[in-house]
Amino acid sequence: MALAWRDIVVGLSKSWLWMELAKQDIKLRYRGSMLGPLWLTISTVVMISSMGFLYAKLFHQNVAAYFPFLTVGLVTWTLLASMITEGTGVFTSAQGVIQSVPMPYSIHVYRLVYRNLLVFGHSFVIVPIVLFFFGVPIGWRALLAIPALLVLAVNGAWCTIFFGMLSARYRDVPPIVSSFVNVVFFVTPIMWPPSALGNWARLGSLNPLFAGIDVVRAPILGQPVGAHSWAVLLLTTAVGCLGTFAVFGRFRSRIAFWV
Repeated sequence: MALAWRDIVVGLSKSWLWMELAKQDIKLRYRGSMLGPLWLTISTVVMISSMGFLYAKLFHQNVAAYFPFLTVGLVTWTLLASMITEGTGVFTSAQGVIQSVPMPYSIHVYRLVYRNLLVFGHSFVIVPIVLFFFGVPIGWRALLAIPALLVLAVNGAWCTIFFGMLSARYRDVPPIVSSFVNVVFFVTPIMWPPSALGNWARLGSLNPLFAGIDVVRAPILGQPVGAHSWAVLLLTTAVGCLGTFAVFGRFRSRIAFWV
């Protein structure tokens, strides 16, 4: 456990390393592209534009209120889903480095989380544009989204460690996690409001992924956060961090052999 804690702390202290590696990942991903990371913003704009009018009609929502709701929800969901699905390969993709360079395993985790936050920043550019276009005022309450994103980053870190270790040991895990995330997308209030569940609305609010989206989306839209969202998110964070740390401490020494 002491070695696991030292790994996490030392890795966090080397922020200059994992930040530069994350930036390099994005540069390499779009090497030779004229627009570069702007493709992320363009793809998000196309998705929201194609879905906004259709789903507003399907769910009988006002377009002016639904577009901002959908925009912030999809952008935040992309961050969560990316950290979970990409986290399954965080150790296997760094096999060469892990087996040849003595560095904390957590550096690979922080690198992945920071990279996804940068991608989130590129996509988030369209949010204030949509809010301005549909006349949604941006007040001081929007600042509450900042600590919410920090909590989501912590959740992304423990999810990456847990699923990364599990995937290194069992190679069937990545496709299972990817399929599970795709299913959860449709049962989480992202494209549709929680009120659409009727009497089951309270049950839907207990979804940890919805809680993660709600604590970011509601402040930006100037709305109150769900009654249970922060409690569910913080409970998930605490249980996830403690459980993952126990697993990391127990099996950390085997990662190099598993990859």
